[in-house]
Amino acid sequence: MGAGAAEEAKKAGGALAPLPLVLPAPTIKGTPPDNPAKGPNIEPLDLDKVRPPFLAPAGVQNVALKKKVTLSDPKPISGAASLLTDGSKEANDDDVLELHRGVQWAQVDLEAPQQIHAIALWLDHRYYQIIRDVVVQVADDAAFTKNVRTLFNNDMDNSAGLGAGKDKEYWETKEGKLIDAKGTVACYVRCTTRGGSESSVNGFTEIEVWGLAAQ
Repeated sequence: MGAGAAEEAKKAGGALAPLPLVLPAPTIKGTPPDNPAKGPNIEPLDLDKVRPPFLAPAGVQNVALKKKVTLSDPKPISGAASLLTDGSKEANDDDVLELHRGVQWAQVDLEAPQQIHAIALWLDHRYYQIIRDVVVQVADDAAFTKNVRTLFNNDMDNSAGLGAGKDKEYWETKEGKLIDAKGTVACYVRCTTRGGSESSVNGFTEIEVWGLAAQ
């Protein structure tokens, strides 16, 4: 359950409903590692685990669908920025945008203020891997200078330069990563990464932003 969503719904007197996420098929590339990386800062790899329903205000929609995406990398290795909001999140090469190594980001323009209740990410689940330094932020302007808020940050040593985070690293699977945005209002969403345990390039598959138009 999204705790923030529940509080917002109570205040508004509205109803909650399970977020209508549609998951992709599991990857067909490679096999799960026999001895996956473990530690107090890594969520364990459990391919049988099913995420419980996330409750959000009834009527939320993926407000990022078909919206414009801006990239830090002017010349991606493969794919186009539009792949991140095209609604396809399968573990296929044609569905994945690849940016060069190092710290890179992808940013969605929501076009108007949105009350965001959840953000769902599928970075690169073609392989069983951990994506490094995942930082998800929202802001009121495209330059990310106004009212910047960090919703998720597992960069424990601040190697991406956005501050040290306390969230755990996680394995890429068909479940993606679901982030409780607690009803925050913003116009832009940015996801920063720094390569992964299987590849130094930065893969992005889909960014879903579940929300309602801000009042």
